[in-house]
Amino acid sequence: MSGDDDWWTSSNEALLVSLVTPSDTGVKTLDTFHPEYTNNIFGEKEQIFGYKGLRINLQYNASDMLPNLKVSYKKKYQPTADEEALDINEVLSEFLPEIAFQKQSDFETRLKSIPDNWTPPGTLVTSFSSKDGEYEVYSGKITDPAVKQLLNRIQILVPFFVDGGTPIDMEDPDVDRWTIYFLYNKRPLPNQPDKISYHFAGYSTLYRYYAFQPPAESESKTPTDTPTFSIDGDFDLDTLPCRTRVSQFIIIPPFQQKGLGSRLYSIIYQQYLKHEPTIELTVEDPNEAFDDMRDLADLAFLSKQPEFQALKIDTSVEIPEEGKAPNNIVDQAAWEACRKKFKIVPRQFARVLEMYLMSQLPESVRPGLGAPEDEDYEEQSGRSKSKGKEKALPKPTPEDEHTYRLWMMLVKRRLYVHNRDALGQLELKERREELAKVFAGVEFDYARLLIKAEEQSKLAQADGETASDQVPATPSTANGKRKLDEVEQAEETAAASSKKARVESVNA
Repeated sequence: MSGDDDWWTSSNEALLVSLVTPSDTGVKTLDTFHPEYTNNIFGEKEQIFGYKGLRINLQYNASDMLPNLKVSYKKKYQPTADEEALDINEVLSEFLPEIAFQKQSDFETRLKSIPDNWTPPGTLVTSFSSKDGEYEVYSGKITDPAVKQLLNRIQILVPFFVDGGTPIDMEDPDVDRWTIYFLYNKRPLPNQPDKISYHFAGYSTLYRYYAFQPPAESESKTPTDTPTFSIDGDFDLDTLPCRTRVSQFIIIPPFQQKGLGSRLYSIIYQQYLKHEPTIELTVEDPNEAFDDMRDLADLAFLSKQPEFQALKIDTSVEIPEEGKAPNNIVDQAAWEACRKKFKIVPRQFARVLEMYLMSQLPESVRPGLGAPEDEDYEEQSGRSKSKGKEKALPKPTPEDEHTYRLWMMLVKRRLYVHNRDALGQLELKERREELAKVFAGVEFDYARLLIKAEEQSKLAQADGETASDQVPATPSTANGKRKLDEVEQAEETAAASSKKARVESVNA
């Protein structure tokens, strides 16, 4: 290949996504942004060969997301027997519909033909107001041609903003299992306040998996009592028990940092809380920003539910000097009943409950953001006051210490089960040290999130909104790197082998 680096261009920098609307002179650009990733499109190095001054402008009509691709450059590499410039249109044709390659003049003509009363496809789920405007959420199935068309136009956003993300196969025989949620900003047309325009803000895709439900113990297991099943007739597969999985979740950059991700997630969650066939709402490979958003949204919702508030640490439980941690620190039957009612997967429910119970610990032993002073994790852990707070903590009583140790054992028990295979390969002393490190990282993460939740609650009260409305997460673009100095300090102390504050695995 050519050794001249001038012929190589960063695909992330060359590619620009633009949201436009029709104007008297052609199109008017509303917002522009670069993709976060292009490795699934242009290769692992995210480099394009064969051009100088390369610019790839992917224009989208802000409402129906009609795409148009414009590729320009100052100079193109002349092909040789060994190499040639990358055919950009050919590469992108695998991710964009054919209409994206129409002439610019045809694109502008199509924009002007879109009626003023255009509305997003699907069924209106709900609408809400935010400080920056009005929003509506629509849902639909890919079997709806209008929903399929819009999804087909925006699927390139998945590899742009989800590392390793792949578009949905529209020809999959089970495509009817997908449900799509679209988030739109609703605003009056310029100089025409009586007319409304819609601007695409984000979307999420969900997939239904059949979930086998074993018969209850009280049910008879004799063959004569088993109902016969036949696929003949009008049997509705949509009525079968299922786990619904959030597969893709994207808020595009112009609408990030507005709490919209949390609003969309909460709306989707409430929809499936009412959806009788769904027994659990799961998430596929969430990144850290989405984890934060979900943790805070779930905590804001669950902490208001009486069944969840009733889950408390049983301080009468005695802590054994040796052996396994007690399994009755929190009433297990009530725990499971509450988890099933709110359709949250076991690990996520446990995390949110642990976080909530930590917030209820006596102030004298409640962990803060300060890093441990020494390596005695069993006693010290993260229990130091948050930086910047001058208020002296009260001296812990023996009862306070006992409550904290019970909470610590509750968390450690789950972490041990989660990492059983890896921890089982270590000697007892090393096993305890590794588990202590993982616990310290989780404890710190909970403290960080609880501070965030408190801040958002104050903002929400000031704005007259719910706490979950104000989560400023941007799950679509996170790269997994923390931006808090305190996180970096805790990482060094609590989990030296990890580069993340959220440490739930000894292999992380």
